[in-house]
Amino acid sequence: MLAAQRKARILEEVSLAGAIRITDLAEKLGVSEVTIRRDVETLANQGMVDKVHGGVTSNSLSSTLEPSFDSTSKKEQGAKDAIAKLAFELVRPGMAVALMGGSSVYALAKLLKDLPNLTIVTNSVPISDLFAQSPRGDQTVVLTGGVRTPTDSLVGNITSEVFSRFNLDLVFMGTHGMDSEFGFSSPNLVESETNREVIKRSQRFVVLADHTKWGMRGFSSFASFEQADVVITDSQLPKTALASLNESVRDVRVAQIR
Repeated sequence: MLAAQRKARILEEVSLAGAIRITDLAEKLGVSEVTIRRDVETLANQGMVDKVHGGVTSNSLSSTLEPSFDSTSKKEQGAKDAIAKLAFELVRPGMAVALMGGSSVYALAKLLKDLPNLTIVTNSVPISDLFAQSPRGDQTVVLTGGVRTPTDSLVGNITSEVFSRFNLDLVFMGTHGMDSEFGFSSPNLVESETNREVIKRSQRFVVLADHTKWGMRGFSSFASFEQADVVITDSQLPKTALASLNESVRDVRVAQIR
C-alpha cells in the first residue's frame, strides 16, 4: 500500500470512528505502528487529525472528510436494514422514486428490486448496478451523469439537470450528519447542492438516518429538519434526540432493532 493510500485509509477510519488507537490502525492496514505514527504525524501537521496519547482523533476539519461507500456499507447494517423495511412501506407500484447515494438508501434499494411498475431515478452507481443484476420489464431505472464522489454517488450540474426533468413521488436520501441546529448535512459541498435541487423535484422528502448520525455535522447543510416530510431512524437513537426530531419533523418513524 502506497503512503497516500495509507493516509487516505487513516482519514477514513478516523472519520468513521471519531477516535482510534494506533495499534488498531496498524492492524487494519497491515503495517507497523511506526509507519502509522509517521503517517499520523504528517496528517496532524497538515491539520487533518489530532494526535492523542496512543491514538488519533478527528478534529473540526473532519466535517469535510467523506468515507467510501464500501466502508459505510459495513457499519450499522442491522439498523440500516430495519430502517429500510419501514421506508419500503412508503413505496407503491406505479410510483416514480428517487434513490440517492449512500448505504442506507442502498439497503432500501435491495427491497425495491422485486416491486413492480416502478420508475427509479438514482445518482448511485451501486444502486444502478444492483438493479442491473436482475432487470425487470416493468421497472425503469435511470442513472444520472455527474462527478463521482467517494460514496460512489454522481453529483454536480449534470446530475441536477437530469433530476430537473422529472416529477418524483418520493425521494429517499441518506445523510452524513443530523443535528438539531445544522439539520441534515454532507461533507461534500457539491453533493449538498445536488441534494437541495433534488428535494425540490419530489412531492415527499424522506431521510434515512441511523442513530450514529445524530450530533454529526458535515461541511455543508442541505436541508433543515422542518423541510423533511419523513425521517426514519432506529430505536438506538437517544430519547432527547428523538424528542428534538419530533418537535420539527412532521413524521418521525422509529425502526426497532435489538
